[in-house]
Amino acid sequence: MIGILSDSHGDLAAFNAAYELLREKGARRFMFVGGRYTDLDAWLLEQREKSRGGREYSDMDFLADVTQWLSSKDALPRPPAFGEAPADFTAEEDRRLVLERFVRVPERDCLQYMDPTIPRKLLDMVGDALCCLVHDKNDLTREDLLNATIFIHGKESEPKVVQIGPRYFLTPGRMTGAAEQTCALLEKVDRDLRFTGFRLDGSVVLEPQTIQLGRGTKLSVK
Repeated sequence: MIGILSDSHGDLAAFNAAYELLREKGARRFMFVGGRYTDLDAWLLEQREKSRGGREYSDMDFLADVTQWLSSKDALPRPPAFGEAPADFTAEEDRRLVLERFVRVPERDCLQYMDPTIPRKLLDMVGDALCCLVHDKNDLTREDLLNATIFIHGKESEPKVVQIGPRYFLTPGRMTGAAEQTCALLEKVDRDLRFTGFRLDGSVVLEPQTIQLGRGTKLSVK
């Protein structure tokens, strides 16, 4: 299962609520499609500081974090909540384990959008479907539209699925700045995908949409 988040715009409490909700619902990976790119870093830093109880980050903390990072395994079978990792993990190890579960793309008005080392769009496989991640769907090119089947984007006020021919445009809505704070879950069900939108309180705002891949163009709602 994949948790999809967008448009936090500095609301780290909303970011945390969305992460915890999607994690509890079974998300193992996360897609953050911008709005604000650096919110992921700020949220991780905030969680690390909370796990230290507000204590300043010392040289000893740094050495312990580096030692733990060098000796740790690459991944855990489930994404941790901060403080749920094994007892011998440091706060920095908690942070790294969460960060490696995320992919993200920048929005147009951030510095990372102009950084040539940071892709404005990302391709990812979900089941048998090639997905393209972008913050603003208007940034998609003709080549993007021809290559991918699923397009996951932000900059929308509510979760929705739009089908155009054999391709689908999915958005989780906004974590902040809209009438309802929302996020979404994308999961593989047999040969298909299922997309569900949630309010941050856990209630369903978009009923599960079943995306039937490679068998015509009908979109069914269960």
